[in-house]
Amino acid sequence: MDKDLDLIWEQILTKAREELPPGAGDIWLKTCMPVSLREGTLLLDVPNVFVKEQIQSRFLAPLQKMIEGAGLASRVELRVGTEVRSGEQDRAEKAAQPPQPPQATRSGLNPAYVFGNFVVGKSNRLAHAASLASAESPGVAYNPLFIWGGVGLGKTHLMHAIGHYVLEKGPSARIVYLSSEKFTNELISSIQNKRMQDFKSKYRNVDVLLIDDIQFLANKESTQEEFFHTFNSLHDAKKQIVISSDRPPKEIKMVEDRLVSRFEWGLVTDIQPPDLETRIAILQKKAELRGYRIEEEIIYFLAQNIPSNIRELEGA
Repeated sequence: MDKDLDLIWEQILTKAREELPPGAGDIWLKTCMPVSLREGTLLLDVPNVFVKEQIQSRFLAPLQKMIEGAGLASRVELRVGTEVRSGEQDRAEKAAQPPQPPQATRSGLNPAYVFGNFVVGKSNRLAHAASLASAESPGVAYNPLFIWGGVGLGKTHLMHAIGHYVLEKGPSARIVYLSSEKFTNELISSIQNKRMQDFKSKYRNVDVLLIDDIQFLANKESTQEEFFHTFNSLHDAKKQIVISSDRPPKEIKMVEDRLVSRFEWGLVTDIQPPDLETRIAILQKKAELRGYRIEEEIIYFLAQNIPSNIRELEGA
């Protein structure tokens, strides 16, 4: 690297630490390598597509404004480093493309949500163990299994993972995953079209019923009545029921006491926001699955600054 260019880049990094958001210089820009400065354009090599996207979306505009004001360059161009082998670069670029939503199976399960890529930590250890036990012994271990917690913490992931596990053990198993809202809409449609028998047959003859966001049954008397009978039918037949909510059963308002009581027949477990160590492990797992090589400082920076939920971590 040219010594003059090296000096210019050090000046830019020093200025970035002073003027750009925390972490811009020491975490992100530090990974860049200046290649050339020609005709007012500073060309930087970045280690992978992930870093390139983060700098482009978060720091490129203020960086260009800063170095232009200092008279160092008028434009910054980023490229994935030339030292990256073409095969690795192709994989990185492919991984960087907006992921296509996985196709749901006939059971409504998302192929991406399995136990193998669920990161276990202090905040979700009991929920994970209970989910695995329910999958290994459906209708026996914990029935129903009621998982509650805030948005984006992994409740839905565990529900789908249970379904996949049961199907792996018995491909003929009848698994249905749906939201309580969909259950309500299908019930209304069945009543309007005089097809209630089909509706009852569909949901009372499954081996595993996974129903998400049960709190939305609140104040829906007809839906609660039908779900009560569906629950009883499945439980009597020792079929597994897994329910999720954003709050524990007793805090769900406008739901009949007899339903709340049944929600508590098995095991009620919660998922809390992940601690720092779990957030780091989640980011490492996501990077591994997407084929990214991300420096530890970047993972630590993201984990420290996105404390709320897993979906936000994935979006980072």
